[in-house]
Amino acid sequence: MPEPLRLQGISASAGYAEGPLFNLDGIASPYAGKATAADEKAALETAIGIATARLTALIETADSDAAGILEFQVAMLEDDALSSPAFAAIAAGQPADAAWRQALDAEIGGYESSEQHYFRARAADIRDIRDQVLRALTADGDIQAPAGAIFYGEDIAPTRFLETDWSGGGGIALKAGSTASHVAMLARSRGVPMVVGLGVVGPGVVGLGHSSANPAGTALLDAEHGGIVLSPSRTEIDAFRQSSLSFAARRDRAGTFLARPALTKAGTAVRVQVNIADPSDVDGIDIATCDGVGLMRTEFLFGKTLPDEETQYRCYRKVLEWAGEKPVTIRTVDAGGDKPVPGFTVEESNPFLGLRGIRLSLARPEVFRVQIRALLRAAIHGSLKVMFPMIAVVEEYRQAAVMFAEERAALDVRGIPHKMPPLGIMVEVPSVAIMPEAFTEAAFFSIGSNDLAQYVMAAARDNATVAHLNSVRHPAVLRLIGSVMAFGRERGIPVSLCGDAGGDPASIPSLLEAGLRDLSVAPAQLAMAKAAIADVSI
Repeated sequence: MPEPLRLQGISASAGYAEGPLFNLDGIASPYAGKATAADEKAALETAIGIATARLTALIETADSDAAGILEFQVAMLEDDALSSPAFAAIAAGQPADAAWRQALDAEIGGYESSEQHYFRARAADIRDIRDQVLRALTADGDIQAPAGAIFYGEDIAPTRFLETDWSGGGGIALKAGSTASHVAMLARSRGVPMVVGLGVVGPGVVGLGHSSANPAGTALLDAEHGGIVLSPSRTEIDAFRQSSLSFAARRDRAGTFLARPALTKAGTAVRVQVNIADPSDVDGIDIATCDGVGLMRTEFLFGKTLPDEETQYRCYRKVLEWAGEKPVTIRTVDAGGDKPVPGFTVEESNPFLGLRGIRLSLARPEVFRVQIRALLRAAIHGSLKVMFPMIAVVEEYRQAAVMFAEERAALDVRGIPHKMPPLGIMVEVPSVAIMPEAFTEAAFFSIGSNDLAQYVMAAARDNATVAHLNSVRHPAVLRLIGSVMAFGRERGIPVSLCGDAGGDPASIPSLLEAGLRDLSVAPAQLAMAKAAIADVSI
């Protein structure tokens, strides 16, 4: 029996899966060349049409998140800029498959070499487009994975994920991948266990093909802690199953807390709000299960074109009316870093330390003022709060507040209904966490644990080699959070936390001990967060 092989990566979607590996990187069927360049051109055109039709059919049954991913792929396929290099290569004598692969590999290389993590994460979508067309060119039939299989490979295509029936279990284990990829987002929303950044699996699985037989035996995927075991021993299997049952029991128990107010064992009340990225997110949330919206991202609006005032106003109004009297905290556009926006952000050698968040908004006032007007108008429809991202110095807050006052005066003159909301700041830059006394003009603080931990520890959470350093539970990060909380209590400034740590059951006890009593979590984490709060003796 082969020795167990243990690999450590990064958890992208918590959960457990036990089953055979299914190789995502199998060898495709060979392409049959055509007699003339015209025939090769026609073959590629037909294949692009087949791939587009297949994606369009998937869109019809997809939810809003998945549909957005697929629509991006269709738009790319319909863009002549993507296919023209391939057609030029065909005209020069290349066969259709080689021409298409060469053109798309060049495009993929450009995405993968980007300094911006967002673009690197989108490389998976371009690979998916490439392979969809190649599959149509070769008439390569889909080889089905066995039920409950663990998909293993360099990366997984969004369409492969969407076409898979996950009801029978299974999971995803990737050598590369990203926690910010489209598939990772889909996996989290559907509860599919997923680990990324595992590196190259050893010789025990060399030669693994599209067979349900796994040369390495059963694989154990622990996507709660980010690891996988190949060819496990009986002892490891038994321990794994115990952990899996414990996780399932915690998840099921958590469901009983969803409709209840969040209380610790000692009866201390904790506000639990939700983070949303799109107005449609609230369609699946019962407002009675949460205390409002602690973070509404607005980057979703800034896609292919900059959004106009009316579009933004309608989106903000929808969420405010859904929340009723409960608060909705909307963050002004946090573009830059790993969230580039065409026509708005700029290419930088180190985007996380560059022109992002409020810095970019202040540098582009003609764009920022449109958002300000939409927010002021929407404020009359509910309990709106507005916060500024990436604040580092108080002058940034003051400039933004002045712009709000100016746009409010302009709406007054025009007789347009509006309301000035409380204006707060994200606490994610260490300068703010170290000297909160410089920001007493802000109406509230919201701790962004993702960036705060990243900047304090100088460790990116999507880099497997240093991800263990990026933890909100590190004493240095907790000390900063605790000092911000203490300052907030002393000055009467409300403090909340809206980063991923707020929904992490392992981090919640430390956050509550640091003084936090207001957390905002992803909707899918709401029940588990409330259950974790109930276990804390504060």
